[in-house]
Amino acid sequence: MLHHWLILLAIAVAVAYLADKLKQPYPTLLVVTGLVLGIAPLPLLEEVKAYVVSDTIFRTTVILIFLSALIGDAALKLPFHELRENKRPILWLALAGTLLTFVLIAALSYLLLGLSLQTSLVFGALMAATDPVSVFSIFKSMGLNQRLSIIVEGESLANDGVAVVLFKIALVTTVLTWSSVLGGSFEFMKVILGGMAIGGVCGYAASRITAGIDNYLVEIGLSIVLFYSAFEIAELFHFSGVIAVVLAGLILGSYGKRIGMSKLTHEKMDSFWETIAFMANALIFLMVGLEVANISFTVKSLPIVVSIVIVLAARFIAVYASLTPCPDVPAAWKPIIAWGGLKGSLLIALLLGVAPDLEGRELLLAMTFSNVVFSLLVQGTTLKKLFSKLKVS
Repeated sequence: MLHHWLILLAIAVAVAYLADKLKQPYPTLLVVTGLVLGIAPLPLLEEVKAYVVSDTIFRTTVILIFLSALIGDAALKLPFHELRENKRPILWLALAGTLLTFVLIAALSYLLLGLSLQTSLVFGALMAATDPVSVFSIFKSMGLNQRLSIIVEGESLANDGVAVVLFKIALVTTVLTWSSVLGGSFEFMKVILGGMAIGGVCGYAASRITAGIDNYLVEIGLSIVLFYSAFEIAELFHFSGVIAVVLAGLILGSYGKRIGMSKLTHEKMDSFWETIAFMANALIFLMVGLEVANISFTVKSLPIVVSIVIVLAARFIAVYASLTPCPDVPAAWKPIIAWGGLKGSLLIALLLGVAPDLEGRELLLAMTFSNVVFSLLVQGTTLKKLFSKLKVS
């Protein structure tokens, strides 16, 4: 199967190079390329396409292989002092904003689309997240306002973990009662706090070990062990693996770098993870296009269009409502934050892991894939124009 990955990587690298020459975000061009390759009858690529669109392969690749590395890389490089300075808007968006988005999308899907309660809750949980992979890659490729980028990227890291927890709770919720709401709230807090505890312990331990080492190869190897082990240990105890990796990466990137990394190690580690993140992102966005091309949307056009409107409306309402207690966030930033709430590969991977007998699964797939494509091809490509229109530097 190695040749499948080599072919995909060769295509992905070539498209990323072309995107750089055209001065376009490479994730967008990769998704378009994947869509074209998925639809076009290309005998030489049929075996590769069949391999990639396998539910198991896609989900395993995104969640087990790439997710920990991509989130760890992002958390490692986020400037902790800037996160701390902007913690108020980030936390309001990641917690209140995500929960409000979840409730609004679930309620509107139930009322307007006639979905079952469980299907509505699952769709709401999926769409409440802004995918960190998409957000980081597109915002980075544009080189936009630093503080605004920190807020959006910080939110995407935190709300991604929150939304994954909501998704798992939604999968087992078939009726709303006081006991189910209380039970779900308790489970939510347990999974989030447990993930934070695991990530904190792992990040601190790795930082202390790093302080006694002066070999950048060993320290880079330790960071790999940290990100994947934090995720696996948290999931083993049914906590949030995403939250664990986020906190572990933040601690290693701030405390660990301060007490135990030389300038050379710092530079080498950043270069290593930047390369890994680029290859992983390139493969993921190409795979998203191939996966989406495999879904039939023709018989569900009205629910798909309505679902996109619902998701956008809920996102805008949640962003404006959750940033009300944050007067230091400029008004011109709010539509950018709302429009920049991109969806991506993690949502697809989560949904592909759902049992085939889930009610409304086919419609959920079509709506989820459509929202992902819309966010990447429409929202992602118009963000820079929105910046210009709102005169945000």
